[in-house]
Amino acid sequence: MRPSVARKYPRRGVAPWGGRGKTARMSNKKRAVHVATVSKQYKGKTYVTHLLRHTYREDGKVKHLTVGNLSDLPNDLIEVIRKRLAGQPLPTENDEFEIVRSLPHGHVTAVLGTLRKIGLDRIIASKPCREAQLVIAMIVSRLIAPGSKLANLTSLQRETAEHSLADELQLHDIQTPEIYEAMDWLIGRQKRIENKLAKKHLEDGTLVLYDVSSSYYTGRQSNLVKMGYSRDGKRGKPQIVYGLLCAPDGCPVLIEVFSGNTGDPTTFTAQVNTIRKRFGITRVVLVGDRGMITSKRIDEDLRGKEGLDWITALRNDSIKTLVKQSAIQLSLFDQCDLAEVTSVDYPGERLVVCRNPLLADERARKREVLLAAAEKKLDAVVKAVSRKNRPLRGKDEIGLRVGRDLKSTKMKKHFKLTIKDDSFSYQRLDEQIAQEAALDGLYVIRTSLSQQTMSAERTVLAYKDLSQVESAFRSLKTIDLRVRPIFHWKDDRIRAHVFLCMLAYYVEWHMRGALSELLFDDHQREKAEATRESIVSPAPRSEAAKRKEQERRTEDGFPVQSFQCLLKDLATLCKNRVRWSSSSEVEFEQLTLPTTLQRRVFELLGLPVTA
Repeated sequence: MRPSVARKYPRRGVAPWGGRGKTARMSNKKRAVHVATVSKQYKGKTYVTHLLRHTYREDGKVKHLTVGNLSDLPNDLIEVIRKRLAGQPLPTENDEFEIVRSLPHGHVTAVLGTLRKIGLDRIIASKPCREAQLVIAMIVSRLIAPGSKLANLTSLQRETAEHSLADELQLHDIQTPEIYEAMDWLIGRQKRIENKLAKKHLEDGTLVLYDVSSSYYTGRQSNLVKMGYSRDGKRGKPQIVYGLLCAPDGCPVLIEVFSGNTGDPTTFTAQVNTIRKRFGITRVVLVGDRGMITSKRIDEDLRGKEGLDWITALRNDSIKTLVKQSAIQLSLFDQCDLAEVTSVDYPGERLVVCRNPLLADERARKREVLLAAAEKKLDAVVKAVSRKNRPLRGKDEIGLRVGRDLKSTKMKKHFKLTIKDDSFSYQRLDEQIAQEAALDGLYVIRTSLSQQTMSAERTVLAYKDLSQVESAFRSLKTIDLRVRPIFHWKDDRIRAHVFLCMLAYYVEWHMRGALSELLFDDHQREKAEATRESIVSPAPRSEAAKRKEQERRTEDGFPVQSFQCLLKDLATLCKNRVRWSSSSEVEFEQLTLPTTLQRRVFELLGLPVTA
């Protein structure tokens, strides 16, 4: 908001059009009416005020009388008034318009408006500054046109602008070092920002969702970049690891970057300390997958500590052990798909055993496909050993060929292989396969919460909510924000880049919630959950969501799109710079007429379409 520099004008008794007051007494003096521009510094920011003034000379001195404040008028109208008062003619009705320039604007308004509406700009910096504006520009750019920081810089320059973001943020003449200085400024405030997000979205006694992912690295190596397990399938490339912590509804709160060779359980320890010490949450339930919250992590970081509880799952080998110990009776699932059991191996904990028939069928189908593929490869080895011309010979050579061919199927454990120097044969281990098939669709949720605190059904649902973190990773890495590839060389710049992507997803998460009826997301999920027969079964889609998928139209007739396609549609709402052909100095801005869909988007976001 502009400060009220001249809101009190015109003063009482002043009649600029004549009559009573000072103006009447000076009517015989030479006067000039013009638009004066006044700048004022307030809390480190410059505010510009446009005032309509009478300027006159009295007793040899130049004096000014402010008639009114024009600051709330559009800038182009102010310029027209300024030029007209200066004696320049207005264009006539016969003059033609010229479009000087058109910049995509609708997607900028939607994203930037949402960012401000949810208060992220105030969370980033309570006082406006250039670094904060540059950070906001990078966050918005990550959503509307993900790319490198230098590409973002190009899109913000006057000559090469790709959208109206620089005009909206009043950012011009940006130098390359400023972008990286803003990233350094942001990483210095990361903990403060995350603390504010935690205070806003996390409560004492709440569930906290946590998971880990990684991205390959393509720049010069830093201390964070190490060879490790690639979740992107990019073998041979160095990695960085990052852990994302979300509120129960999937809203991102914290992200931390680790070295590429850091194991998942190690990152979990760091988050436990963060939640307890930084966020000051004394009572919390941590939800993580079985590779994250392991028995070792529980014993070292969680067990026996007041206020810390957990929900995780058991590994397959642990489930097999429970079956052998008869702690899990497979006959339990003849009539139901969920049961609670206990075991001496897990003292003070509840084990919720679930069996999903659909998952069982899918695993059985997949196993049979892989077994058939493995047999086809083994048959090829048999032929290679028994052929007349250049047969495959030697135990070592045959063994290497078998190991290489079966590596992709991971079915070697289900075959008995007989390898000799001049022969090779195999056969299925049917009994072993049957034992594994008996566990198909079976999974066990492990928790320290009592039955009174959380029911078995609610515990299973809490674990399934980890899918929201996985959805966040998909958005961060591939679909929308494209955190990879990473070209930064310094550790803090890598951390700042990942943190920027998380803040962009924070904005996207809020936008998706508001625009769900126009997206392929299920906007009636709660209604569908009410019809769910069992918590173990897959989450049902609502009838409205199914109709959207089939007809690609909403109930109101609007087209259904992905989030990125909807932003591209909004980008067709342009901000046009218009000029009269007879007067090159008179220009004004005019928005493209919004479509019905675009108006609906801004209505759902709670933003003015003409912003």
